[in-house]
Amino acid sequence: MTANPFFTRSKLPYELPPFQEIRVEHFAPALEAGMAEQLAEIAAITGDASPPTYDNTVVALERSGELLRRVECVLYTMVSSDTSPRIQELDAEYRPKLAAHQDAIHLDRALFGRIDALFAERDGLGLDGEDLRLLERYHRDFLRAGAGLTEDQQQRLRDLNGELARATAAFQQNLFADTKAGALVLDSADDLAGLSDDAIAAAAENARSLGHEGGYVLSLKLFTNQSELAWLEDRSVRERLMTASLSRGLDSTRELVSRIATLRATRAALLGHPSHTAYAVDDLTAGSTKAVEDLFARLVPPAVANARAEADALREAAGGELASWDWSFAAEKVRKERYDLDMAALRPYFELERVVRDGVFFAAGQVYGITFTERPDLVGYHPDVRVFEVFEEDGSPVGLFLADFYARGSKRGGAWMHSLVEQSRLLGTRPVVVNNSNITKPPAGEPTLLTVAEVKTLFHEFGHALHGLLSDVRNVSFSGPNVPRDVVEYPSQVNEMWMLRPEVLARYARHHATGEPLPEAVVDRLKEARRFGEGFRTVEYLGAAVLDWAWHSLADGQQPGDVEEFEAAALEAAGLAMPEIPPRYRSTYFSHVFSGDGYSAGYYSYIWSEVLDADTVEWFETNGRPVRESGQAFREGLLSRGGSVDLMEAFEAVVGRPPRIEPLLARRGLTS
Repeated sequence: MTANPFFTRSKLPYELPPFQEIRVEHFAPALEAGMAEQLAEIAAITGDASPPTYDNTVVALERSGELLRRVECVLYTMVSSDTSPRIQELDAEYRPKLAAHQDAIHLDRALFGRIDALFAERDGLGLDGEDLRLLERYHRDFLRAGAGLTEDQQQRLRDLNGELARATAAFQQNLFADTKAGALVLDSADDLAGLSDDAIAAAAENARSLGHEGGYVLSLKLFTNQSELAWLEDRSVRERLMTASLSRGLDSTRELVSRIATLRATRAALLGHPSHTAYAVDDLTAGSTKAVEDLFARLVPPAVANARAEADALREAAGGELASWDWSFAAEKVRKERYDLDMAALRPYFELERVVRDGVFFAAGQVYGITFTERPDLVGYHPDVRVFEVFEEDGSPVGLFLADFYARGSKRGGAWMHSLVEQSRLLGTRPVVVNNSNITKPPAGEPTLLTVAEVKTLFHEFGHALHGLLSDVRNVSFSGPNVPRDVVEYPSQVNEMWMLRPEVLARYARHHATGEPLPEAVVDRLKEARRFGEGFRTVEYLGAAVLDWAWHSLADGQQPGDVEEFEAAALEAAGLAMPEIPPRYRSTYFSHVFSGDGYSAGYYSYIWSEVLDADTVEWFETNGRPVRESGQAFREGLLSRGGSVDLMEAFEAVVGRPPRIEPLLARRGLTS
């Protein structure tokens, strides 16, 4: 075997992983060596005979695990973005091992003893704000991970964490296979009537790449309401597409959903909490289950009322019957009539390359003063990946941005951001971040034309990328999006505001063939129609958030029963039982929640973060300062600080007051 590239720090710019050198066989030995190396570093901390100090304990712990960080971030990238049977086998094998490794650190009594001693004396250590916060963070993390349990309880916790790691890996792999297998295969272009010519060509290209030469394939996106439903004229094809979407996982993940939820309930009880929701929010800005449930209670009734009013208006357009597969199609008809807007006809004005360079990148330059230069000499993990170097206004380096736009058989669904290298002054690293999308790839030589929703997703995910790129913290634990889960969506949602700003839109919304700008009258109608369908969107989102909450509100020993019956009961209890609007994610393909712990009991965070987002957008628009000046204040006070400060306090320092919910209610049409 060739020399393992993980064993030394990358010599590429910004320590970009040397993907050209990395082979599947490099992962296992690097993971094993990385875990062993970090445990040796921990042993050196606990074996130090001198009294614990911040440097010899907390800083040493923060520095530990360098090799493991390098290999884990690349493995995660491959599992999510360019998987293979061998990568999936590695993921299934090493998730439990990595969970056990984390337990070995968090349940090390000698290590926690040193942290606990420092915590008790923290006010006299002379630490600055970030370092004090890191000490407090470690102390809290260790307690939440079981450091205070008895030996027997800790062994039970280890077993639970191992079971959860195996179950979540199986969920992700089964869902990946189900989503791929569930693609709708069609024999004739007539079945795609209503789609644009370029969308039909993309479906043919997708079929060719998947081995269905001469056919047409609509691959499933992660969410329920597939985008093609808005334009497919054949009602039976729409029904087949919606059925395929809703059916994912009913055979392969339903038992895993129940198993994961009950395991989390048991773990929460072991750690002293009545449910996983209580355990999760105890460490988030919401602070209590009541705060989240109060938010649901405030939002659900007006959202459902709006959605029912929308349904009444759509039934006539749908010919009297309005099933879930009819909603988007009928909504497009009503949108055309009410606002003279044909969303499909707008796609030629949103060409991917122009949207990225003259929209997403341009806006970031206007707001934060950064610029982007493509680096074709730097190689990503797949040929579709493009690498851009990011610079400050004065030309000083910021980091690297990797863009992976296109869907493919080896990539999971959805859109997301993650880091390959996290910024840290302590470690001397600058950020390397990735944005993933799942845009259908057109035939060679054809332009990639986007829907309005896809443009919004690009701006959203780039907000996450900015959170990573503009990070300026000492400690890697606080870098970029390492903030409480229920506010991690805040910067990404704020970044959506630039999509329709006149000075940005005028640059990127141009016809791909003629260069003509999107007509001003159309732009006005787009803005007028922004709240059209908000009832649907809010109910769809809240349905998923309530399902997540219901699963994770189970008490230890409480059996949920059949998945579909559990879902129906949860939606009914919340007042969200509208068959015409299925949840954005059903449990069996709710990857945010069941493929890992990331959003478990935390999907509410999108609406929780949107309170801050809507208020921040209003601040940008009304504070009377130039955009660049406001952007710099937002960058320095919030984006760059990551998790090194209390985000709610940072918000108040930047905006000048605590957040208000009224801008969110107005945005979503939830006011009377």
